[in-house]
Amino acid sequence: MTSTPSNTSRFGTPATPSLNLGVIGNCAISALVDCQGDIVWSCLPRFDGDPVFNALLKAGDAGSRFAIELEDLVSTRQAYEPNTAVLRTTLTDRSGNSVEITDFAPRFHSRSRYFRPVTLVRKVRPLHGAPRIRVRLKLSFDWGKTEPVITRGSNHVRYVGPQMTLRLNTDAPISYVLEEQPFLLSKTHHFLLGEDESLANGIAETAQHFERETITYWRKWCNSLSIPLEWQDAVIRAAITLKLSLYEETGAIVAAMTTSIPESANSGRNWDYRYCWLRDAFFVVRALNSLSETGTMEDYLRWLSNVVIEATSGHIQPLYGLGLERELPERVMADLAGYRGMGPVRVGNQAAEHFQHDVYGNIVLGAAQAFHDRRLLHPAGAAEFRYLERIGEHAVRVYGTPDAGMWELRTRARVHTSSALMSWAACDRLAKIAAHLGLAERAHYWGTNAQHMRDEILARSWNASRQAFAESFDGNELDASVLLMSEVGLIDAHDPRFVSTVDAMERVLCDGPFMRRYEAADDFGKPETSFNICTFWRIDALARIGRKEEARDIFEAMLAARNPLGLLSEDTHSETREMWGNFPQTYSMVGVINAAIALSKPWRSVI
Repeated sequence: MTSTPSNTSRFGTPATPSLNLGVIGNCAISALVDCQGDIVWSCLPRFDGDPVFNALLKAGDAGSRFAIELEDLVSTRQAYEPNTAVLRTTLTDRSGNSVEITDFAPRFHSRSRYFRPVTLVRKVRPLHGAPRIRVRLKLSFDWGKTEPVITRGSNHVRYVGPQMTLRLNTDAPISYVLEEQPFLLSKTHHFLLGEDESLANGIAETAQHFERETITYWRKWCNSLSIPLEWQDAVIRAAITLKLSLYEETGAIVAAMTTSIPESANSGRNWDYRYCWLRDAFFVVRALNSLSETGTMEDYLRWLSNVVIEATSGHIQPLYGLGLERELPERVMADLAGYRGMGPVRVGNQAAEHFQHDVYGNIVLGAAQAFHDRRLLHPAGAAEFRYLERIGEHAVRVYGTPDAGMWELRTRARVHTSSALMSWAACDRLAKIAAHLGLAERAHYWGTNAQHMRDEILARSWNASRQAFAESFDGNELDASVLLMSEVGLIDAHDPRFVSTVDAMERVLCDGPFMRRYEAADDFGKPETSFNICTFWRIDALARIGRKEEARDIFEAMLAARNPLGLLSEDTHSETREMWGNFPQTYSMVGVINAAIALSKPWRSVI
C-alpha cells in the first residue's frame, strides 16, 4: 500500500480519518493503525472497553493517538508480515530517509496457555539515511472526557486514569517522548504499552522475544488451515481477522472492533458493534470450520453454553456483552464528534432488548458440528443435546410470530421469513443430531416440526406476483436475507422459485455487483449503501445455481473493494466504492472465505 500525505511540512498533520486501516490484536485486545502508522483506535482492557486511543472518532489534534511521525514525510507503504497479524509501515521523507514501524499485540503459547497480555508493542527502526522522528503519545480515558495524570521513571511513563493505569516501557529517550521533541533515529527503539507492571527482562529483549514468538504463532496457525487453491492470501487475511475477533477469555466473538462508523455519510446509522451477536458468531464459526480451524468454535461454545444455561425465562437476546452482560444500555458520548464529524457516537446497543427469533436457530447451527466432529477435544453428546433441545422448543414457540428481524428494525415487527427459516434450521439440525445419537423418537419429533415449518415457509413467503420469496409471510417486499434459504438447506438452489427469487433481487436490490439489504424504507429511510454480506450471499446463490462465472466477477469486485490491507467494513458505496460501517466487519470477512471456497478451482486441478 502506498499513499501520499496531503501536507508535507516539517511534521505534517494526521491523516484524514478513513477505513484504510490495519488491525492488530491477540484475542484479548486490538488496535487500528492508519496508513501513516498512527494508532487511532484501541479499546482497553478488552474490545468493548474505553477507547484510550480515539482519533478515529475525534479527528485532528483533539483526538488521542499514538503517532511516530517522520519529518518531511512524502510517502508511506504498509503491509502485514505474511501470514501474521504483525503490521509493518514504512515512512519515507523527501530526502529519501526512511523508517519502519512494526505493530502487534503479543500472542503465543507459553506455560501451557496462550499468552495474550493487554499490551501493544511498537518498534521503529531506521531503514535508510538519517531520519528525524517525533513520538506523540496522547491517551485519554472515559471516552475522551479525562486526560491522564502522567508520571515518569527512568525507562517508563505511567498514564494514570480514574479506573485504569497504563505503563509505557521504552528504550527511547523518555524526555523526547514526553515533550514530543523531534530527534534523529540512529537505532531501533521499542515501545511496550500495557498494564502497569514492570517487565521481567530488558525492554529490547522483551519486545524482540514477543515479536519472534508472535510471528511463529501466527505462521503455525495459518499453516494448519485448509484453504482453497485460489485467492489464498485473501482467505488467510480474512481468517486471521476473524480469529482476532475472538475474545478468548470467555469465547465471545465481536461483530466488529469499532462503534459508530456510519453506514453511509451523515446517515445517523451509527451503532456499537463491539459485542457478541449470536447470528454473526455462528457465521464466523462456520467459516473458520470450513478452513479446518475448529478451536474458535470450541471457545465460542464455552461462551454459548453459558448463554443457553442462563436463559431460564426462555427468551434469548440477539447479543450479549463479552462477559455475558445482558444489559447494554445505549447512550451517546457527546465528547466525541464522530467519524469525520458524523455523530452521534453511541455506546451500548438497544438491539439487546429486541426480540429476534432467528437467534434460536443460530444457536443450534453454531453448536451442531460439535456433535458430529470427532476431531474435537470436547465433542458434544447427550447432555449437551438436552440443553440444546430447550433452545429448539423456544424456536418452535416463537415460530410464525412477529419480531424485529435480523436487520433489527426498531419500529416495525413482522413474521420475517429469515426468522422462520432459522426456526426450521433449529428443528432440522436437532433431528439430525438426535439421529446421530441414536434417539429415534426425538429425531422423529424434531423432523416433524421441521417438515411442518418448511411447508409453511415455502407457501407463505412465496409472492406469486413478484415471482420471488418475500421478506415476510404474505409480504410483498424483497429482502436479501431470503437467499439464506438455500445456504442453510431449506430449498434446493435449482428450484425454479429460488432461481426466480435471485433474478428478482438482482433487478431490484443490486447496484452493479453490489447488493442492498432490502427495498422497503426503514426507520431512517432507504439505505444508501450496499451491505457487503448480502453481496456475498448473492455470490453464494449464483454459485449454487451454476452461474459461477458471474459469481467470480462479482467476487473480484468485492476483493477490489477491500482496503489496501485486504480488510472490509460493513458497507460499500456502489458509486464511490468507499467503505462505510463498522470495521473490520466479521460478517464481511466471512463472505470472503465462503466465496473463495465456493468458487475456487480444486487443488486436484494443479497437483
